[in-house]
Parts: sequence; C-alpha cells; structure tokens
Amino acid sequence: MLAEERQQHILQMLKENNVVKLKEIRKQTNCSESSARRDLQLLEEKGLLIRVHGGAKIKHSLQRELDMSGKAAKNTTQKETIAQVAAKLVEAEDVIYLDAGTTTLAMIPYLNKPELTVVTNGVMHASLLADQNVRTILVGGELKNTTKAIIGVKAVSSLTQLRFNKAFLGINGIHPRYGFTTPDPDEAAVKTTALGQSEECFVLADPSKFDNVSFVKVAELSQATIITSSLSQPVRARYCEQTTIQEDF
Repeated sequence: MLAEERQQHILQMLKENNVVKLKEIRKQTNCSESSARRDLQLLEEKGLLIRVHGGAKIKHSLQRELDMSGKAAKNTTQKETIAQVAAKLVEAEDVIYLDAGTTTLAMIPYLNKPELTVVTNGVMHASLLADQNVRTILVGGELKNTTKAIIGVKAVSSLTQLRFNKAFLGINGIHPRYGFTTPDPDEAAVKTTALGQSEECFVLADPSKFDNVSFVKVAELSQATIITSSLSQPVRARYCEQTTIQEDF
C-alpha cells in the first residue's frame, strides 16, 4: 500500500472510531511501525489529527457537537460496557441524576433496582424510564433539538432544589489540565449543577473523549469518577506524562 493510500485509510479509521492505535494501523495496512508513525506525523502537520501516546485521535472543533443520531452510531460496544458498569453502582432506593446523552441512555435497561427515583434532563431518557415503570422526574426548561436535552436557567434552577445519591454525566472532553469540558455553555451549567447536588458523581466516557478539550469547563477531574470501557471497574482518573489515562486503551 502506498503512503497516500495508508494515510487515507488512517483517516477513515479515525472517522469510524475517533481513536486509532499504531498496532491497528500496522495490522490493517501491513506496514512497519516507523512508516505508521511517519504517516501520523504528516497527517498531524496537515492539521487532520492529533498524535497521542501509542496512536492518534480525531481533531475536533471546540464547539462542534454531533446530534443524538450521530452520537448513537459511534463506539456502541464501548458505551454498552460502560453503561453496564455504571448501572451496577445504583442501589435500591437511590435518587440518581441521569444526564442526557447516548452512554447514559444505554444504562436504562439495567436500572432495575426497587424504589429507584431518576431525575433526568433527557427527553428520550424519561420516555424509556417511564416504559420501565421507573419513578422519573424530568426537569423543566428549554429543549435543545440536537441532543434532546433540557437546558437553560429553569433547568439549573430546578436542579438546585434537589439532592442526589449519585449523578451520571456524559462529557465531550477529558483533559489533565482543562478537566471535563463540553461545547455548549447551557449544557455545561446543567452538568455542573447536577454534579454539585450529588453525593457522588460519575462521568461516563469512551476512550475517544480522553485528551479532548471542548469550549466550556464543567469541572475538575478530581470532582468525579470516570467510568470508561478500558477499565474493569470505576476508578479515579489518573494521567501519565503523555496525558493519557494510565490503564492502556
């Protein structure tokens, strides 16, 4: 395979998965490690990707965000794994906050604890929870059409009146310096408020979210526990010198 063909193949891999590892590039293109590294360097110089330890990730705009259908099609296997781990943390009689988002949505089939109360800003989440006969409170406010999330001043105000045993948040970016970030200031305000009203907070994130930075900061890494598909159990986020999570993806 010629270098240009390899590089196009790498970009296609990134388009499908957001993150690509050197060993996968070598396997799919039948090239040496030095050739793969050189391809990544050239693509980074063109502004088409960002190199990370052991591979590369897609380059996102600070304010770009996919709609629900676009998010749902990405990293489905990882999201299912994360959702199952997160749901095991929910106990009988808990009052939890479930953030809008596709990974938190995947938790709902596993939320079968008795006397559970779920507060959510996700319209799709509320509908599915009602179908399962789970006591559900949908916060009021403005509906964001792309993500089907309730946002705005009214949503934040209603959350300040409530307390949660646990909050489960989706996120767009996780970075050792800039913390948890998301593109929309209104959604960030809802997430920050829910986190502050919770005894424990968990951020659900597939590996593509690591080392990304979005427009608005939600919280410091120390304020929540990350649940990701690279780990067998929830642990606090820890970063090494290459600013990737210590457990290898």
